[in-house]
Amino acid sequence: MRTLPEPLPAQYYEQPTIELARSLLGKTLVHMSPEGTASGVITETEAYRGPVDRAAHSYQNRRTKRTEVMFGLPGRIYTYVMHTHCLLNVVSGGEEAPEAVLIRAVEPLEGIELIRERRGDRRPEFELTNGPGKLTKALGITQAYYGGVIYEPPLYIGEGTHVDDGEVAAGPRIGIPNTGEAREYPWRFWIRGNPYVSKPRHES
Repeated sequence: MRTLPEPLPAQYYEQPTIELARSLLGKTLVHMSPEGTASGVITETEAYRGPVDRAAHSYQNRRTKRTEVMFGLPGRIYTYVMHTHCLLNVVSGGEEAPEAVLIRAVEPLEGIELIRERRGDRRPEFELTNGPGKLTKALGITQAYYGGVIYEPPLYIGEGTHVDDGEVAAGPRIGIPNTGEAREYPWRFWIRGNPYVSKPRHES
């Protein structure tokens, strides 16, 4: 069993949303559950800049029961369900500035057998966690974490591997139709050449 990394401090999430999305690449997402611990290196993220971003749930400061947590302090957990899949987001942008970063994909590290059990298939390993709904199912992350913090166990982000600027790719976000020009913003970031990311891998 690997030694689990220490959680990143709460202050880490106070950086601007675009910078945060890029800087989370290479960090380790850890979930310590009753079934066991599963973790993975974050390989892909997407930034959502709230009030000015038509693709964000909080566009024009839209405040609902679902988006309420986004108006709080950075480092809170924003989970929501889309097409039966739970998606994991980290709140950013500052209080009353509802922005967030979607964790889109991870490369499994700890708990491979548990991950395969949860995914219930024999697909190649890179297909187990190469999407936002896939990774939450694989790591056992549910809607119950809504409103919690991402800098304390049992669900947290810790240090990981260093990713040089030359290894970072950026391109349009995925799965956000009917959002006008916002769908073309190059606010999706991934580790170039890593197989554990979503498709397409079109760069801007």
